[in-house]
Amino acid sequence: MGCSRPTQPQAERLAEIRRVLWAILGLNLAVAVAKLLYGVATSSLAMTADGFHSLFDGTSNVIGLVGISIAARPADRGHPYGHAKYETYASAGIGILLVTAAWRVGVESVKRLVAGGGAPQVNAGSFAVMLVTLAVNIAVSTWERRAGKRLKSDLLVADASHTGSDVLVSLGVIGGLIAVRAGYPLADPLLGIVVCAFIARAALRVFRSVDETLADRARLDPKAVEAVALSVPGVLGCHDVRTRGTASHVAVDLHVQVDPRSTITDGHEIAESVERALCDHFQEVSDVIAHVEPLDEYQKEKSARWSEGA
Repeated sequence: MGCSRPTQPQAERLAEIRRVLWAILGLNLAVAVAKLLYGVATSSLAMTADGFHSLFDGTSNVIGLVGISIAARPADRGHPYGHAKYETYASAGIGILLVTAAWRVGVESVKRLVAGGGAPQVNAGSFAVMLVTLAVNIAVSTWERRAGKRLKSDLLVADASHTGSDVLVSLGVIGGLIAVRAGYPLADPLLGIVVCAFIARAALRVFRSVDETLADRARLDPKAVEAVALSVPGVLGCHDVRTRGTASHVAVDLHVQVDPRSTITDGHEIAESVERALCDHFQEVSDVIAHVEPLDEYQKEKSARWSEGA
């Protein structure tokens, strides 16, 4: 059974995610260009590395836009559950880009530490660029995270974590610039290594989010699902509740027990009522399969065992 929920809200959700990604793409590119140009002009490895980090933020937005476009396609014969997981694949692509960026920044920083090099130029412009881009990153990360939670988008939440790491990185770079200005040039490549660590940490966070979906981790509290099912007239018991999918596209299957004297028609109507109740209570639920069973002694034992282990 599938939810009889209209597809329009889902289409509107994906359209809003797309608008958020386009806006953030423009802001990320502006921040990246500012850091890269000034970092190269002043020979600041930490600022240049931070600029590359921001540039990969923009690249991840492009991947997200492609993923959302595919995820918006309706279910078909080859994809009966829809294409929602392509949003998750886009998140995985962001993680891969982050790993690549971390490797590049780390290698360049180690080379500078081993081989040495000229100290970067630090002036008022350096601090102005970092402070302005820091403010932009804070605003972008906060806005995107709120939008991701509101729209239940794994992609936006993952990308917000990515952008949020820029805030800590930028603070570190500002600290490095202060240290260089005070006469400690090695602070620049050392901060480059710190930037590398934050990029790697952001990648790990993204991969964890991807794993929750691809490994079919439970998305809803089974006890909460059971409570909704038991509230439906005619349902005498419930067990083996399972949920999976993305945060915004959850599939549910469960066993509901009814009076053994019920007809097939009665059982079907009860199952349909359970489906509607779950879809109405959990807005993220998009598909429900309710298996109807007669409540005999054997079924009572199954419910009791499940309830103890749930």
